[in-house]
Amino acid sequence: MPYINVSTSAKIEDKKKLLEEISILVSALTNKSKRFVMAKLDDNSEMYFEDESPCCFLEIKSIGSLNPSEMAKPISDFVFEKMGIPIDKVYISFVDVPASMWAWNGRTFG
Repeated sequence: MPYINVSTSAKIEDKKKLLEEISILVSALTNKSKRFVMAKLDDNSEMYFEDESPCCFLEIKSIGSLNPSEMAKPISDFVFEKMGIPIDKVYISFVDVPASMWAWNGRTFG
């Protein structure tokens, strides 16, 4: 149950590889099993952030285990390394979801 949604104006050639790699990163940063990380990628999206150069917006949701001040840099570095998007063109939203508002396998976590 961490969920990461990546929206970018860049075109990603190997989408499956990027999704797997970012799942591993989020798993490590949240200390949650990769088995429960869901990742979504919307690439080649029409986006504008100061100008029309490539940019990226990431939304990370989890039940606890989020530490934005420690997670922002490694995630931004990942986006730069894997997508070539400068970190000043990256926004990240962290959302801590109550266990009672997140369901899996037919029931909520809390």
